[in-house]
Amino acid sequence: MKKRFFPLLAILLIPPLLAACGARAMPPGLVGTVNTDGSTSMADVMAVLQETFREREPGVTVNYSGTGSGAGVEAALAGRADIGLSSRPLKESELAKGAAARTVALDGVAVIVHPSNPVSGLSLAQLREIFTGQVDNWSALGGPDAPIAVYGREAGSGTRGAFEELLDVTDQCAYTNEYGSSGDVVGNVSGNPNAIGYTSLASAGETVSAVAVEGTACTEETVRSGAYPIQRPFLLVTREGAALSPAAQAFLDYACGGEAGPYIARAGAVAP
Repeated sequence: MKKRFFPLLAILLIPPLLAACGARAMPPGLVGTVNTDGSTSMADVMAVLQETFREREPGVTVNYSGTGSGAGVEAALAGRADIGLSSRPLKESELAKGAAARTVALDGVAVIVHPSNPVSGLSLAQLREIFTGQVDNWSALGGPDAPIAVYGREAGSGTRGAFEELLDVTDQCAYTNEYGSSGDVVGNVSGNPNAIGYTSLASAGETVSAVAVEGTACTEETVRSGAYPIQRPFLLVTREGAALSPAAQAFLDYACGGEAGPYIARAGAVAP
């Protein structure tokens, strides 16, 4: 009897054993670490990309270090980072060393005033004069006879760095008040008829008016087309000819693919 039951018992055990072996044999998801290094202005975009990519590939850890665009490009070229982050176009010297870039997002910086302000457009030259204190009354710009209150972000802010760099007024601005967030800038401009400030396009909202710059309104369309002048690219930088790890390549493809676009917009940038 024992000999007759043993084959039956063996047959009953075969399916679960095969199923267990099959489960172990299935190809695993991506596993690894991706180190990114560079622009501090890209912190919000990177945070949302890290979060959403982790949901897609839970076995991959994406690290971000904010050391500045130049340092990030050099880290990618030297192999200290898988991907460098730059919030400015690559320099000729960096391209000559083999730096290659893909645009992950575009950043438009809106210039905002109180809705009651009749000034609806300014040139880049006028903005330089306003923010450096050379022009301090709205009457010189077609507005009321009232002092201009110049509002901006605190030192170290990526938005402030972008705005000042693009206007070529880095460390030259004469701010009436500096604030710790874009929301604070928007809120205070909306409460002062004589104020002017700047914020990311996504943060502008309806409580303030965004002035046209050089005759072009700040919209997703004008940022995407390159028509709006106060904007910059957010770049993911690699070394030409150097193969990325499967995890790093997957993150690069995800970040620059259409699937990430809505999340990039959530971070206040414009998908290219």
